[in-house]
Amino acid sequence: MTLYGLDATTDDATTPVSTTPQSTTPESAALDSTIPGSATPHSTALHPTALDSATLVRTLVAAQFPHWADLPVRALDASGTANSVYRLGEDKAVRLPRTEGSAADVATEHHWLPRLAPQLPVPVPTPLAQGAPAEGFPWAWSVCTWLEGGNPTPSDGTWAPELFAADLAEFVLALRRVDTADGPPAYRAEPLASRDERTRKVIAELDGVLDAAAATAAWDDALAAPAFTGAPVWAHGDLQPGNVLVAEGRLTGVIDFACMGLADPAVDLIAAWYLLPAAARETFRTAVEADDASWRRGRGWALSIAVMELAAYRESNPVMARNAWWVIGELLAG
Repeated sequence: MTLYGLDATTDDATTPVSTTPQSTTPESAALDSTIPGSATPHSTALHPTALDSATLVRTLVAAQFPHWADLPVRALDASGTANSVYRLGEDKAVRLPRTEGSAADVATEHHWLPRLAPQLPVPVPTPLAQGAPAEGFPWAWSVCTWLEGGNPTPSDGTWAPELFAADLAEFVLALRRVDTADGPPAYRAEPLASRDERTRKVIAELDGVLDAAAATAAWDDALAAPAFTGAPVWAHGDLQPGNVLVAEGRLTGVIDFACMGLADPAVDLIAAWYLLPAAARETFRTAVEADDASWRRGRGWALSIAVMELAAYRESNPVMARNAWWVIGELLAG
């Protein structure tokens, strides 16, 4: 397929992956929050940049958690759009939400992550403390454990991704097995079809930037798949490169559970296109036992999310835009 404007085969394969636990937002708040049925629409109101600094973090920590006041604070270079992340000492991270909606996720993660963690095959952040608004910062914020690792680059042809694909499948299956009693709806709990109007509008707006006819055909195919009618299961909801940690080609951690909750299991199949090259997708699909209908819905989820991310971040966030280009290219390649 042809992609216009930003090269889908960028040199990010040679760029060192970050050891930063990044926080990627569900598409763009401005786009995704308009989808009917979206469980927790994220406000687009960003806090002022002046309220986002290592100095502010030191002040907040010293005032509210004085036993950590002497730990060094280091701002991290992350491409995420939901939280600003700071390293606190050697084994902790501070997350300052960038929007009101992201701040609402703090309590959800503090409640559910300790319950999910023992049932998952890889480490996830452990919430350590929940901070309160102060010093001009308007929302709740959090301190959690720091997890080492880099973010995967699926376009990098120098690694063998089959083991990583199997690791991903193990994580997805373990999450699905968690008891759903009292579980909240996921951020992407709505039926795929409810995204139809907005997805088509964004594809049309991107005509000339991408192959709109091919993208529309792929979207039509996803919507033609049988709808999910089963009981919803636990899903991470946002298995993208910035939310996954790897070392030596293996999955070592999963972070940023802001989108977690109960949903169609096809939602987590976006990992096949966001995290894996084509050669490893069948390994993942076989391991998670995805039938044709769920696989097609998973393609639809990946496409809808990616075109909205591209529309939102093409000019403002090169990392998010490259991820979206990669996904769209892989989906339209067949």
